[in-house]
Amino acid sequence: MWSAVVLAGGRGSRLGGVDKASVVVDGRPLLGHVLDAVAGAAETVVVGPPRDVPGLDLSGVRWAREEPPGGGPLAGLAAGLARVTSDVVVVLAVDQPGLTRSTVDRLRSAVDGGAGAVLVDDAGRAQWLTGAWRADLLRAALPADPHGASMRSALGPLGPVRVPALPGEARDVDTPADL
Repeated sequence: MWSAVVLAGGRGSRLGGVDKASVVVDGRPLLGHVLDAVAGAAETVVVGPPRDVPGLDLSGVRWAREEPPGGGPLAGLAAGLARVTSDVVVVLAVDQPGLTRSTVDRLRSAVDGGAGAVLVDDAGRAQWLTGAWRADLLRAALPADPHGASMRSALGPLGPVRVPALPGEARDVDTPADL
């Protein structure tokens, strides 16, 4: 059994303040792409303000919010992690339309006995917002106050397995040019 935490609380400032979860890429909202990738999760928590996204049935999703809002991805992760009960947690950002169930399966398989696994792009950079982790070790790695702390500073010391991204998997949507 595994859970998913989808980080969807950013301001989308580089996209002109647009709600990234609702941005349509390849005919589907970004949140839909990520929810499809984690469709096998026992529980899915989306971290961010609860909202309706046209074209998506969000009835099976639980929502969480970091306090105070705007604390960054690590604060969002802490809020989402507090709402899941599984031993393994897949953590994904909402702005990654190239993620698939296969991506999630490879990350989960790589955890096997270790602390976690993180996707690595074709330039060798760890994508800290795309990984799978043992929930107990992830909780222990979180600082007492995650507000404003970086994902790399908390997760890097766990020594995750580095899973090479397949073409398109590490793509994210941050700016209009990325669309």
